[in-house]
Amino acid sequence: MRTRPSQQEAHVPEATGGTPPRTLAEALRAQGDESLAALLRARPDLLNPVPGDLSQLATRAATRASVVRALERLDRFTLQTAEALAVAPEPAPYGTLRALLTGDDGNEQVEAALPAAVRTLRERALLWGGDDRLRLVRTARELLAPSATHPSPTGLGPTVAEATSGMSPGRLQEILAAAGLPSTHDPVSAVAALTELFTDRTRMAALLDTAPTEALAVLDRLVWGPPYGEVTANPAPPVRWLRDRGLLLPATARTVVLPREAALHLRAGRAHRTPEPVASAVRPRGAGGAGSDVRPYSPQAVDSAAAGQAYTALATIEELAKDWNEGGPGVLRAGGLSVRDLKRTATALEVTEPVAAFWVELAFAAGLVASDGEADERYAPTPAYDAWLELPAAERWACLATAWLTATRTSGLVGSQDSKGRTLSALGPGLDRSQAPEVRRRVLDLLVTLPEGTAPDPESLLARLRWERPLRGASASGRSDDLRARIASWTLNEAEMLGLTGRGAPATHTRALLGAGAAGAGNAETPPGTSETTGATNATDTTDSATAASTVPAATGDSTVPAATAAAAAASAEAGTSAVELSAAARRAARALAPYLPDPLDHVLLQADLTAVAPGPLLRPLAELLSVAAEVESKGGATVYRFTPASVRRALDAGQSASDLHDFLEAHSRTPVPQPLAYLIDDVARKHGHLRVGAASAYVRCDDEAVLDEILADKRSQGLRLRRLAPTVLAAQAEPAALLDGLRTMGFAPAAESAEGDVMITRAHAYRTPPRNAPAPVPDGPPVPDATLLGAAVRAIRAGDRAATVIRKPTAGEAVPAPATASPATGRGQGRAGGGVRLPEPGPGDVTGTGTDTGSGANGGRLPRTTSAETLATVQAAALTGSAVWIGYVNADGAASQRVIAPVRVEGGFVTAYDHTADEIRTYPLHRITGVAELADDPA
Repeated sequence: MRTRPSQQEAHVPEATGGTPPRTLAEALRAQGDESLAALLRARPDLLNPVPGDLSQLATRAATRASVVRALERLDRFTLQTAEALAVAPEPAPYGTLRALLTGDDGNEQVEAALPAAVRTLRERALLWGGDDRLRLVRTARELLAPSATHPSPTGLGPTVAEATSGMSPGRLQEILAAAGLPSTHDPVSAVAALTELFTDRTRMAALLDTAPTEALAVLDRLVWGPPYGEVTANPAPPVRWLRDRGLLLPATARTVVLPREAALHLRAGRAHRTPEPVASAVRPRGAGGAGSDVRPYSPQAVDSAAAGQAYTALATIEELAKDWNEGGPGVLRAGGLSVRDLKRTATALEVTEPVAAFWVELAFAAGLVASDGEADERYAPTPAYDAWLELPAAERWACLATAWLTATRTSGLVGSQDSKGRTLSALGPGLDRSQAPEVRRRVLDLLVTLPEGTAPDPESLLARLRWERPLRGASASGRSDDLRARIASWTLNEAEMLGLTGRGAPATHTRALLGAGAAGAGNAETPPGTSETTGATNATDTTDSATAASTVPAATGDSTVPAATAAAAAASAEAGTSAVELSAAARRAARALAPYLPDPLDHVLLQADLTAVAPGPLLRPLAELLSVAAEVESKGGATVYRFTPASVRRALDAGQSASDLHDFLEAHSRTPVPQPLAYLIDDVARKHGHLRVGAASAYVRCDDEAVLDEILADKRSQGLRLRRLAPTVLAAQAEPAALLDGLRTMGFAPAAESAEGDVMITRAHAYRTPPRNAPAPVPDGPPVPDATLLGAAVRAIRAGDRAATVIRKPTAGEAVPAPATASPATGRGQGRAGGGVRLPEPGPGDVTGTGTDTGSGANGGRLPRTTSAETLATVQAAALTGSAVWIGYVNADGAASQRVIAPVRVEGGFVTAYDHTADEIRTYPLHRITGVAELADDPA
């Protein structure tokens, strides 16, 4: 049986031969290629650009921006482990760390989860050193350690040594005397004695036994933080008792602080009040409530409900495009829709404004609507919308679902204000939130861990998300109004509207879209993107070997999920999927959804009350003609159309004749055409076109003079300012469109005619924008590198490190050799015969090197200097002997670097050589080589 990574020991020495690493660079140098690849996968920002060597990688991994980003991607327990290390002495043995997390009473769950947390921190280069010397990266320690301006999540204060720095020796003697300690004139010894007292459980308990009850009450208020309190110039006796014995030390003139050692004694050794080594599972809706009867829906009911919502989503997008078909609302100067236009769109779609904003943003994210870019800029459907319409219904839905899943634009922010107090508008700037795709994907992944047909409890879902990424928006107070929690809440609503869930439970096609099998409910042993073997991880996975632990139990009651499994699933969701994988998943989802979508119908049911009932979706030609010849009266499972004189006239204006309408309705109605509908069509057709309107400004002509007399006699025609030009012709001082509308309001059915006297057929003008691409999502940092890039980067870093740490022979006139460099294998200097020049010994800090791409290398970063003749002679000799040399090189941009090359050919002012640094054959101009030196040992 293969041993799971979580069951293996995590806290192992990092260096070989029993020699501990002295710097982070040495710790990285001692790791294998798989570990380096895992680091670069988990922290892709370290690859931009590819570090020149391991010293540069260590320097970059310790920068503040990179460390903050890495900390944001830790789950709560791993973060608590790092926080405990930040308040522990440095370096801290593994036993000390365990004691800070388990306390004096111990905690089996914490002890079981701690090795995986330590391994995660070490593999992400936030922690280095062996078990006996665990060190946080300096930047991480500075971020997590408590200070007066930056309280620690642990609630602990400064140590005795930190709180007493600058205190007078006389005051220290007073504290020692009050605490019953022997006096000493050495401040260092005094601080050490006081620290020893506070860390001695027996002596500290005896001291507190003599404390007044009120003094103990003061300590109880400070013990779990914040550790600072204000005092007056003449404090109360309990506070004075504590201050005299050093249990409260002055922080400022009016502020005292509880020392860390004393607080840990009062906490029974725990750094955190409530360690959270496991994440609670997402509970079914209603689980745990009094008298609740949780019965999941049948999968068929869920799939049917979700398919109905999916069909509604398609119809809504089509309705939106139809509303904007002739040129939609204008674009604000700052971009986006105005509040008035959003309200009008919501009315047209018969939804609320937030829901309308969601549909508008979804169509925009899918590339179906965009601005036209004209001077009078307006929104309209794109050419891609016409191609989308031709797809089968299931594939159209898959396009919408994948666009929503990967979009960073967040419609829930519409109507809120940005940091400058400006209102955010739909389709406007400022709606991108880079974490939105990761949250959406993670929410759906958590939904599919529930049994089929089960809807989640929203509060348990939000609690799980806060555990997985505590620093990505969730507040320490547990409030659920942070951005990440709001995106999760919006995701639940949007998934229901889009048809990804039915009755709150994920549908079968949703599981296909996420890559989870229908039988995968309740099991998250191998999250999407995680390979079963630790050495062969999928290219889209950011998990480490610690995060593939065990199965998620069935989500009932108060069951919990192991920290490693939860962290793996969260990291997999954050990594996302490639475009090819997403396209394949969309095709699977479309195939799963297709059987549940109703087939388009070719008939309607005509009724005597001038209505037509469509019992389902209609074929496109039938739906388009009905939308012209009738008004939509109600929508739902069955759409009701109503025929009116205005709608019939609209069909006649579009070029239909009365006989065409009769034939069309007879061909597509399962019931006989009702007599009232036939009379309506004939009556409107008989009047239609009897009057003709043209451009004079405008004129009206009619063969029946009595009709013109009736128009002139009507008071409603006064606004048109008509006058008779001939017995059968009237002239107007209004535009033809206004004249047509005016005559129609008077009860006539005029028709427009062209300059040649032909009837003008008016059809809806389909306005389209120029070709537009869908908005590109705003990435949440650098993309996760694939396996090919990771392999090439690791090889380049290794080659550069070999060149940077190589030992060379001294050149003529060079000074005495510097101290030994760090060996690539062990991180320690090794003696060599021959007087080789070596790198200076690294200091006690975290990293070595300068942190730039050109400053690391042999001889402390100084480029070798030789004359042109010496350079040519040395390179030619190396080409003859097949040995490697160390060169300084300045490229065409003036960037200096150091390389180890094995010359192959020297001719024409160029040297062709195998570059050990780049791991490839290259040609270098001799005039750009600043100098050359022989190597003490040939790296090849």
